[in-house]
Amino acid sequence: MMGKGIMSPPANMRPPRLENVGIEQHLEAQVPPDLGFRDETGQAVKLGSYFGKKPLILNLVYYNCTMLCGEALAGLTSAMRLLKFDVGSEFEVVTVSFDPRETPEVAAEKKKDYVKRYGRLGAEKGWHFLTGSAESINALTKAVGFQYQYDAKSNQFAHATAIMVLTPGGRISRYFYGVEFPPKDLRMGLVEASQGKIGNAVDQVLLYCYHYDPATGKYGAVITNILRLAAAATILILGGFLLIMFRLERSLPRRAPVPASRRATT
Repeated sequence: MMGKGIMSPPANMRPPRLENVGIEQHLEAQVPPDLGFRDETGQAVKLGSYFGKKPLILNLVYYNCTMLCGEALAGLTSAMRLLKFDVGSEFEVVTVSFDPRETPEVAAEKKKDYVKRYGRLGAEKGWHFLTGSAESINALTKAVGFQYQYDAKSNQFAHATAIMVLTPGGRISRYFYGVEFPPKDLRMGLVEASQGKIGNAVDQVLLYCYHYDPATGKYGAVITNILRLAAAATILILGGFLLIMFRLERSLPRRAPVPASRRATT
């Protein structure tokens, strides 16, 4: 069963070699901070070293993937380029390979490529490309509900694609599926995960009008909230109009009354 009451398809309904492939949402689950990996420079790091200050985007790929992983990284890069938030400033990105055979050297090449595509100063300090042991990878993928399997015949991994938005403390806040991520949804997910520490008043209004749907991994309109907001705006506009009219009326010069003697002669 998936988080928040969402059901995972039965294994016997999946195509051959995909029985153990999918994403099971673990909303609000804590990503283990003590899991050890190596960054693109080869330095040993703990996942928790990225927790504490900013919301994070976590995505799981393998760097030698010739199909979906490149599409997912390209889609994430394109979505982030359309955000006003900057990687390394308002949020960070942690990209982890789930192939234990991959090395920091391969991760460094991927980082160089995608940071260049992203094209903003400081991104290299906020976008981290990790590799790790099978033990750490298994613990991480299990924690976030990322299910995949290796196909020895093709020497490739069968896997789904998604990104997870984490709170600064490392709890899973949102899942976004596919290889293309609507910038509006991604922005709202980051604002929510930051607990209001990034974004502006417009973001708060949008979050009031749109709620995250775990079943679709998207934000959908909440009609009742939109109607309430529209009614409140109408009242404010009418109130402002009446106030302006009242002040205009008071500011207009009053004509002096005509004396009775003059009215009688006319």
